Amino acid sequence: MGTKAHKRTLIGQVVSDKMDKTIVVSVQRSTVHPLYRKTIRLSKRYKAHDERNDCRVGDRVKIIECRPLSKDKKFRVAQVLDRAV
Repeated sequence: MGTKAHKRTLIGQVVSDKMDKTIVVSVQRSTVHPLYRKTIRLSKRYKAHDERNDCRVGDRVKIIECRPLSKDKKFRVAQVLDRAV
């Protein structure tokens, strides 16, 4: 029948936990500038579903792609890697 699609997993830092059952995760990646050949850091923010509301600002989390849960929310928290101090 159909092939199973690979679900993306990303690791990032929680930058907002003000919404109910939703966190905002900032994911950084490095890339080389095409003209100047300098390594630059780019970041992107993803909204992720946090069912138990246990993530706090500063936590490092792993998020995994899932079906759309709302207009912007297409990831859910898979694991909390590090807690904020």
